[in-house]
Order: sequence, then structure tokens, then C-alpha cells
Amino acid sequence: MAEKVTPYKNSELGKKEQVTKMFDTISKNYDGLNRVISFGIDIKWRKTVVAILTKKQPKTILDIATGTGDLAINLTQTGANKITGLDISPGMLEVGKQKVADKNLTSIIDMIIGDSENLPFTDSSFDAITVAFGVRNFENLDKGLLEINRVLKPNGTFVVLETSIPTKTPYKQGYKFYTKYILPAIGKIFSKDRTAYSYLCESASIFPYGEDFNNILLKNGFINVENKPQTFGVASIYVASK
Repeated sequence: MAEKVTPYKNSELGKKEQVTKMFDTISKNYDGLNRVISFGIDIKWRKTVVAILTKKQPKTILDIATGTGDLAINLTQTGANKITGLDISPGMLEVGKQKVADKNLTSIIDMIIGDSENLPFTDSSFDAITVAFGVRNFENLDKGLLEINRVLKPNGTFVVLETSIPTKTPYKQGYKFYTKYILPAIGKIFSKDRTAYSYLCESASIFPYGEDFNNILLKNGFINVENKPQTFGVASIYVASK
């Protein structure tokens, strides 16, 4: 990444601690606000991730940066026996745990606090690992990816869903206008944390995507790397294996 972006620019806390604080603050209205700012398209992107993994028939899945558990819940459709949702934010996890309980999925989904850069699992523990809108929040991207590679089983599948930037006109111009002016304004109106959505926009704007992120995955030991742009390129799904 070209530069380090943090949620609270004048804070003495490290990025990891700042991200935790930010998500704890916005956890209660995170889901509803996300539906608004993405026009609900993020639901479709998660379904695509599920479709990709369903073909792989994983028995165990780790969903890193699980947040309020949307993807972890969707992943039950793959037929997996056990899904572990891991997140650094207790506030987000509390919302997620309630959603899992409401859907009677506690026997399949575990929601645990954890650090993506120091995963509490033994080597080669999971058939598949997913991260949806979380890798750009890693304090040390390479360290996080190396940890993911470590706990993924050989021939296992790693899927990342992350924002990207359209490269074609007029989508590129429209995306920049929306993320610079509209999205932060919506976040400030509806979120208790006025800086949170400005950070999410800024971090997305500088995060490597497409071939650049493919190369980062390759550098950190993944193979068979491919990226699949979604919705004119405003998001990308990356698929890799170990």
C-alpha cells in the first residue's frame, strides 16, 4: 500500500487499536448503513463468494474480519460442517452472535475475538478461508496474509471480497465522485463516528487491487491466483489456493 491510512489521524493508538475502536462505535448501525451506501449490491457479492466455495465443498471455513457475521451466515449454504467467524471488534461480534443465535446456527458457526495477524489456530486447520471487506484494515497486510496461508490446508481455497476502483469511463469518474462526496456525507449523517466512513473511503481509494493485489497474494505464498471484478469494478473477488 502506498501509504498508511488510519481512522483517527491524531490518535496515538496503532492502526489495529483504532480500527477496533471504530468498528465498536459503529457496530449497531453498521448493517443498515452498509445496505444504504452499497444500494444492497454487497448482498449479491457475498452470494458470489458462496457460489465459488460451494463448488469446492469445504468442511471447515474460517471467515476473518467477520464483523456482524453476514458472510459467515451465508457460508452455511456451502454445506460446511463448521464455520468460524473471527473479528477484532467485540462490538461487531456481539451483533453477529445475536444474528447467528436468531437463525439457530450456533451449532455450525462460532464467533470469536481474534487478530488476523496472529491467528489462534494450528497450521493447516481450514479447508477454506474468506475475508470480506477486511484486508485493507490489516495493520500489516503481508503478516496477515502469511498467517492465512499458514492456517489454510494444502489445496485449500482463499477468497477475498474487497472494494476496488473502476477503470473504465464513466464508471471511474462516478465512483470517485460518490466515494469522495456522497458516501462520507451519508456516513456522517447516520453514524455516531463521523470519521469512520471517511476512513473506509480513503483506505479503499489507496488499497492495491486487480493485478497489484494478485501479485501481493503470490508474494505471500498463494498459487492459482485470479481476480474477478464485480459491478463495473467497484469491488473485486480474489480466489487463490495453497
